[in-house]
Amino acid sequence: MTSAGGETSQTLDRGLTVLSLLARHSDGLTVAEIAERLGAARAIVYRLLRTLEAHDLASHDGARYVLGFGVAELASHLRPRLQSVVLPILKRLSEHTNNTALLSVADGDQALILLSAEPPRSAMHLALREGARHPLNVGADGVAILAGRPPSSDDTPDVRLARQRGYAVSIGALQEGAVGVAAPIRVSDWTTASLGVVQLGVSVSGAGVPEAVMDAAAEAAALLSASRGYPAAIER
Repeated sequence: MTSAGGETSQTLDRGLTVLSLLARHSDGLTVAEIAERLGAARAIVYRLLRTLEAHDLASHDGARYVLGFGVAELASHLRPRLQSVVLPILKRLSEHTNNTALLSVADGDQALILLSAEPPRSAMHLALREGARHPLNVGADGVAILAGRPPSSDDTPDVRLARQRGYAVSIGALQEGAVGVAAPIRVSDWTTASLGVVQLGVSVSGAGVPEAVMDAAAEAAALLSASRGYPAAIER
């Protein structure tokens, strides 16, 4: 097969497509379901899956196939690149909004706070523990990640609203008296990271905070895409 950049491998393309399909279906897919979506014979899909299993990139639970832990191992090596690109953006966002800024990534069905930056001139602000986790569908950072993905029947009203607005807001979801605003970092159609701020209060305060968050997330996405330093899926 060919592309705008020249010849490509059809087998490799199919294998990567299978990985993408498995990433989109956390509950797994059967061989028949993969074959239908791929438009390929089941025999071909079986060979692809056996190869992916041999490299720990896929595994199966009964008749359903899911991503293997090898994907997480590969992706973990790219986190330092993500941190180095986003840290300057986080610092500027924190200073501009006078809020604590954070970078979160999807880690299975959880959101993991990978990096944070505290405002340099604020006497009162929330401190976040890097490495803290919470359910992906709770908190602005996790909701923003889900909103950056294709619509799903499992989407909550918060996710649907965030997808419509371009950013997520949570009030007291993770901590009483804390407000979060976050936007997805879109480098593919399967978002795995978000950038946002947290502040003290019961509603979003400060002019232009959602817009500043969305601009920062867009800047991060542009830099990561340009440097090719961001994986299609960041998971442990």
